[in-house]
Amino acid sequence: MRFIVLAILLAFPIADLYVTARIARWTGVPLWLWLTASFLAGLLVLRHERTEFRTRMVGALHGEQSLLRGLLDSGRKVLAAFLLIVPGLVSDLMALVLLALPLNVGRGLEPQPQAAGRSPRRDVIDGDYRRIE
Repeated sequence: MRFIVLAILLAFPIADLYVTARIARWTGVPLWLWLTASFLAGLLVLRHERTEFRTRMVGALHGEQSLLRGLLDSGRKVLAAFLLIVPGLVSDLMALVLLALPLNVGRGLEPQPQAAGRSPRRDVIDGDYRRIE
């Protein structure tokens, strides 16, 4: 079983490059242009995600965003960037599908209603505090 997984992992980049070379020959676009463009796009996505990740983590620390939502979105974009960096058209298409998926769309951070039908009090702050007079 290990050898089958290893064979698949080693055969994917070779098959991906073969498909890219065939499509480059069919379209008349030089192969180096395909590979360079996707490599640069992957680096740009990775660089942009680095700054966005910092912003999301600061927002999560301030309570503006969910931490898990930011991690999932950043992980998806980093994986797409690595797939763009890997040479080949099939991996680029997989990266574009990952970037196009509408993950993390929907409800934001909203207070959850408490049990027994009571609504949460918005004027209560939980935690330790000390009054300064």
